[in-house]
Amino acid sequence: MKEDKNNADEVFGFFTEIGIIDQLATAIFANSLPDGVHPSHFGILNHLVRMGDGKSPMRIASAMQVTKNTMTHSLKILQDRGYINVQPDPEDGRGKLVFLTQAGRLFREEAIALVTKKVEPIIGREQIEIMRRVRDDLALMRAHLDNNR
Repeated sequence: MKEDKNNADEVFGFFTEIGIIDQLATAIFANSLPDGVHPSHFGILNHLVRMGDGKSPMRIASAMQVTKNTMTHSLKILQDRGYINVQPDPEDGRGKLVFLTQAGRLFREEAIALVTKKVEPIIGREQIEIMRRVRDDLALMRAHLDNNR
């Protein structure tokens, strides 16, 4: 029974730390983005860069774990700013596909540069080493959790 409690402490503690880091990082990131663009919008652009564009809105919504309505709203904001282009799906006349524009790619790069500049004064060599050590393990955990939703 003691091992079960230790596992619960480890699991809860792990996700608590990740959640707090996410909240702190999101706050920093939100302060680096222009008015009207939220970290969730950046997340869509980042997803399209990582996974390739030409994805359906529903597929992106599933990856972001948001509703269809939330994704529709976010895509409209990104399209109005010229960061994405939504086109009909040539294989499904009712469907749509989302593509990054050059402006969207440039915005993503500029946002990364802005947030990096903002955190550089508080991130030292020790924190960079911690990030290097844990990033691959976190990627493995993310993949495992993603595959077991």
